[in-house]
Amino acid sequence: MTATLQLPLPIPTAETTHYWQSALEGRLKVQYCPTCQRHQFYPRRFCTTCLTTDIEWVQASGKGRVYTYTVCHVAAHPAFESRVPYAIGMIELDEGVRMLAGIVGPDLQHLAVGAPVEVCFENIADDIALPMFRLTAGDAPAKQTQEIPETR
Repeated sequence: MTATLQLPLPIPTAETTHYWQSALEGRLKVQYCPTCQRHQFYPRRFCTTCLTTDIEWVQASGKGRVYTYTVCHVAAHPAFESRVPYAIGMIELDEGVRMLAGIVGPDLQHLAVGAPVEVCFENIADDIALPMFRLTAGDAPAKQTQEIPETR
């Protein structure tokens, strides 16, 4: 008998419980500071700009752009073997915050810096859903490549 490998699960904390509960409900929420009118992510007990503790949770649009990404051809954990190759990206949300997340979908060959994305959710346990992102139609840039200088 072969044991099924469990995906590593996030452990909610006092600061992140609201975030994870919202994700389980299919909603992406980020913190907002009404004092300095700024969104922030990842969740904290205070505003990182003005240090007030009067921060709120607000519904994010769920839309953004790929800030940077990598395509993994070697699984970071044995439970991810069946997903190889998979993409992980830093997503810049329309609200101005950046978050690290998986990028899913059949069209990853079109993945590029600046590509428009939208949130989707993957239930990985009864009480945990991960915000993931998928490419959307839109004014996606041409795939960007970078020449790597030759070293000797």
